[in-house]
Amino acid sequence: MPRAEVGTPKYLANKMKSKGLQRLRWYCQVCQKQCRDENGFKCHAQSEAHLRQMLVVGENAGRHISDFSSEFQHDFVQLLSRRFGTKRVKANTVYQEYIQDKHHLHMNSTRWVTLTEFIKHLGRTGVARVDETEKGWFVAWIDNSPKALAKQEASLKKERATTSDEQRERMLIAEQIERAQAEASSSSESPPPEEERVLKRDENTEKVVLSLAPKAPTTTNVAAAAAPATGFKLNPLKSNVLKTGTNPLKRPNVFKQSAAAAKPLALPAEDTVPGQKRAAPMTTAERLTFEDQERKRRRTERETAVV
Repeated sequence: MPRAEVGTPKYLANKMKSKGLQRLRWYCQVCQKQCRDENGFKCHAQSEAHLRQMLVVGENAGRHISDFSSEFQHDFVQLLSRRFGTKRVKANTVYQEYIQDKHHLHMNSTRWVTLTEFIKHLGRTGVARVDETEKGWFVAWIDNSPKALAKQEASLKKERATTSDEQRERMLIAEQIERAQAEASSSSESPPPEEERVLKRDENTEKVVLSLAPKAPTTTNVAAAAAPATGFKLNPLKSNVLKTGTNPLKRPNVFKQSAAAAKPLALPAEDTVPGQKRAAPMTTAERLTFEDQERKRRRTERETAVV
């Protein structure tokens, strides 16, 4: 049955029926004919036109398959490079966009049976970077154009120049440090030995005496200390009267008696002028201050005598 002429209702009907993608298994790449079902493909394979094409292809089948494979790879890589560039993308996504064209070169006419084998071939030939994950095969195109290679070489030269500049600066800094160290060592003599930090006693200085004696007792305490340790206490207001009415049941405090006996008696000073009131005894802080002043005065007198 001859084909319907272009523009006839039969031709338009066939076009409407063949709209969209059909089964790949029912496509004849030699005749470039898409069949809608298995029966139609069987009838096409038995037709005279198909048999004549197969006789032509059979004479040199390897050359035809190689041509189809090269054309398929060229179209696939061209779509990958223009659509996705050097980005990493899923291989099945690129293939789905490739077969959207109804008149594309089908894979059943190439040397590759599956898409996985074709992707592995791209990775082996260095056309693209290929890796397998749990989600499937991913592919990324490698730009080997002269422009891209020149750009990559320029970037490498820039990195090398930057690295060399940094190394040169480091070498200069190291040389300056060595020169400064050499100048410092040549200009400065050997440093003097450090003096031993030991506390030395100066024999010329006067001795510092610290007295931890308690404060001089008052008149009342002197009278109380002068009394014999018999449990009787002398009253300073009534020095001639003794208290005899003590409680025999009350035991004397041994600790108070020993403390009273241990206290030194404040004897009257020898240089006290009779008839004058005796000055109050100095405290420990006042005595230390007085001694310090006396020592400074004697030191000043000695220095003036030497001069």
